[in-house]
Amino acid sequence: MESQTDSKLRILSRSDEPFLNRTIAGELLAYELSGYRSQKPVVVGIPRGGVIIAREIAEELHAQLDIVLAHKLRTPGDSELAMGSVSERGDLFLNQDIMRGAYISDRDIEQEKTAQIAEIERRVKLFRIIRPRIPLQGRTVIITDDGIATGATTQAAIKAVQAEKPKKLILAVPFGSEDILRELAMEVDEVVCLKSPPGLTAIGQIYVNFEAVTDEEVLEILKNYRIKEDSR
Repeated sequence: MESQTDSKLRILSRSDEPFLNRTIAGELLAYELSGYRSQKPVVVGIPRGGVIIAREIAEELHAQLDIVLAHKLRTPGDSELAMGSVSERGDLFLNQDIMRGAYISDRDIEQEKTAQIAEIERRVKLFRIIRPRIPLQGRTVIITDDGIATGATTQAAIKAVQAEKPKKLILAVPFGSEDILRELAMEVDEVVCLKSPPGLTAIGQIYVNFEAVTDEEVLEILKNYRIKEDSR
């Protein structure tokens, strides 16, 4: 891979060749993170797709696996556009560029925040039975997702993890826009990205197989990985 590295951002390629699936992307990303194995990190995935990536990294690094729950806030009239996001802790992030470009009232924000917190609470009840929260204070933490589009959900996940005062925080993703990656690099100790092709607009562009991941698949990953941890 052609590599670009600065002090906090490492982009491995500008190629727009898609990954076959999330598992392959996770395996490739895990290889690039192998230097963190000795630090015994905690790998946290953003459900749902990010949990598949996180599993591959955690297995390669012999690391603990967890999730971080953060949801995007849908812009009124355009549900695919994120006006911000909210985390499991209730931390709110608003995309100021979107806020300036559209009339969005405080009521719109509050209604969408309430709806997404309700969904997060549903997932907490579902997933935390299988995977109790791992304390992150003083740990090396790797946050991952299956890709970064607007960066809103990632920003909320970063803020949620930062609140637990980790020793070191790394963001690792298969792909993302360079502009957004540079913004996020200001919030963490390092960003590792496999691909950042020009003109990237959607996560689905970078996968051949991009089927929706179900809650049941996430539960199965968390359950099986706990068994692997307990057997060590």
